[in-house]
Amino acid sequence: MSETDRRVAAFEGQLKAAGLRMTQQRRLILRVIAEADDHPDAKGIFSRAFAQDPTLSLSTVYRTMKVLESRGAIERHAFEDGISRYEHTNQGHHDHLIDIDTGDVIEFSSDAIEELQRRIAAELGYELVRHKLELYGRRKPTGRKPRR
Repeated sequence: MSETDRRVAAFEGQLKAAGLRMTQQRRLILRVIAEADDHPDAKGIFSRAFAQDPTLSLSTVYRTMKVLESRGAIERHAFEDGISRYEHTNQGHHDHLIDIDTGDVIEFSSDAIEELQRRIAAELGYELVRHKLELYGRRKPTGRKPRR
């Protein structure tokens, strides 16, 4: 079973646990989310799924996303552009760098940043429970592409 198939099966379980019928349209939405390697918004998910099923409605996408978010299967990010973007939650902890010119969202991890955050919390008398780090930047004109 592929990673995408595992994600789809997990999403299906979340919807069934919420009492929703598993329709072909919902399966298609789940597959689009599971295959996403970016951070699509609901309209982006809709357009990808609509290309395969033109009977799909945007409201079905929104309802499905809301249930998946409430069940912890996906995470909603509200970056500064005001658009809610989604990603599946089984990716492990990572942070985000958002290109303010293109809107591209680049995921990254840094052991040094994680340790610094734990140390700062400890110095202030806290145990770090969770955190989000969002960096906003503009690409320098070097011609180099960022690592993803």
